[in-house]
Amino acid sequence: MGSEQSSSRTGAGNDNKTEVSNRNLLTDLVMGLRLYSRLPTGHFEHGAPNLARMAPALPFTSLVIGIGPVLLLLVAAAIGMPPLFAAALAVAAQVIVTGGMSEDAIADSADGLFGGHTIEQRLEILKDSRHGTYGVTALCLYILLRVSALAALLVISPLAAAGIWLATGMLARSGALWLPLNLAPARRDGVASAAGRVTRIPFLIGAAFAILVAFIIAAPFVGILGLLAALVLQALVALGWTRLCRHLTGGQTGDLIGGLHALLEIAALSAFIVTAGPLI
Repeated sequence: MGSEQSSSRTGAGNDNKTEVSNRNLLTDLVMGLRLYSRLPTGHFEHGAPNLARMAPALPFTSLVIGIGPVLLLLVAAAIGMPPLFAAALAVAAQVIVTGGMSEDAIADSADGLFGGHTIEQRLEILKDSRHGTYGVTALCLYILLRVSALAALLVISPLAAAGIWLATGMLARSGALWLPLNLAPARRDGVASAAGRVTRIPFLIGAAFAILVAFIIAAPFVGILGLLAALVLQALVALGWTRLCRHLTGGQTGDLIGGLHALLEIAALSAFIVTAGPLI
């Protein structure tokens, strides 16, 4: 028995060392791409999604996800397409790249949170793939707000629109992890439960990277005050959404995390639109 236990411990130790050695920014970035996008990721070994692992790499995952739609936005503006059409085309490309993840999430969140009368009913609606009136309205408004915001930024400066949109995606995707940092999964069989909780240190590392890169690519167009305004507005939205989810569902789900991402994106765009014009 003693030798078997020792051997077992040695084997477990070797497995842990292998796991640690395989954990690096690139593999965690690929894990994020597989969860948050439909982009090809080559022959990297597949692993179950782990939010704590992905959190530090998530800003760089967001850059990879966003670069294609942003380049399309710049090309469309450069060849003279009307701003509204160019913005709609770029948002459509983003939906294709992400598989409509945040769009589906905000629609499900609206239906689930406001379409049920009990926690059980709300969680059941959240699992339903069909969308009701609340969900369709939230989805339409989410797309409309993004398209109109990008069109307004294109009028100011296509380069500003590109930098601000990339920064917005990073801040929103990393900021949405505030929900699983503070709330336990509302059910045991959901995607959020399988992906695990986010711990404070990985969340803070990812948030710091997101803010740093956002400062580099967006601050030239919105200034430090613009970036601070976006962060404050996002913090208020995250706190309010967390409180609402705790009250109405008792926890978080994958849809509620994605719903927060959508709201944080709109919050950042709102702040950036107001502050971008005077500096350009």
